[in-house]
Amino acid sequence: MSDTVSIAVRPAGPGRSWRSRLRALYLRSEALRGYTLLSPTLVVMAFAMVAPFTILVAMSFWTQTGFDIDTTLTLRNYQEAADAPVYRALLIRSLWISGTCAVLTVLFSYPMAYYVAFHVHRRKLVWIILMTLPFWTSYLLRVFSWKVILGYNGAINSGLKSLGLIEQPLEFLLYSPTAIVITLAHAWAAFAILPIYVSLEKIDRSLLEAAADLGDGPVARFLRVTLPLSLPGVIAASLLIFIPTVGDYITPTLVGGPDGIMIANLIQVQFGRVNDWPMGATLAILMMIVVGLISVTYIWLSRKAIERIA
Repeated sequence: MSDTVSIAVRPAGPGRSWRSRLRALYLRSEALRGYTLLSPTLVVMAFAMVAPFTILVAMSFWTQTGFDIDTTLTLRNYQEAADAPVYRALLIRSLWISGTCAVLTVLFSYPMAYYVAFHVHRRKLVWIILMTLPFWTSYLLRVFSWKVILGYNGAINSGLKSLGLIEQPLEFLLYSPTAIVITLAHAWAAFAILPIYVSLEKIDRSLLEAAADLGDGPVARFLRVTLPLSLPGVIAASLLIFIPTVGDYITPTLVGGPDGIMIANLIQVQFGRVNDWPMGATLAILMMIVVGLISVTYIWLSRKAIERIA
């Protein structure tokens, strides 16, 4: 007598059919499974970024009439922003300060990242933690610290006077674009060091050995191998500094002075003191458009340069 096992299969009803089809589609589609895993993040981004940005764009086409907002769509705010010289001047100054800050920060961060990537062979994690040490303290505390250092009777002026190098304190150190650049460069240094370090760490050391075997010296190896291969990290670092610093208004307020006012300060005034939210939204949108165009152009030119070097 043979043993038989009978399995009763319940016919799939209409509700069970679409569930099984959906499950089969989910199991077959790797992209669908990926989007499912990303769905919580996408929902948060939609509510925290897309929705406020949409409201900001819509508000830029409104007008402020007294204490009331006229929701009639108009381009009057954009026309006013284009005709006012002060808006263009502040935007150009903001771009100049942020660009200078990005260039200087990358130039000073590259040697540190290079040293950790190529000359530190033990306890690299300790060095990385030390590079992020400034972020252990409050951003406002760091800004106030630079205000004390760069002040009229601060550490730098007092030290130079005690050494007899100057007779009067250097007034350009504080409440000037110089103070903004120095403070922002220190505050965002880690955002430059880490991408450059990652890019340098990924370089195949055998390429440097091959260049040395072909007769290249240290400078030639750096210019022909290390620097071109680390350009993606340099590009990422410069963008990570340039884009957010254009919209910084805390640092210009505390250490910038009248000559260090940036476009973000004017936007903050429009939303705060003046209570003209449509104009503030218009200035914010224009700033984002300009920064976006500059960033896209910079990335395109950088890719062309990398392809030419390669």
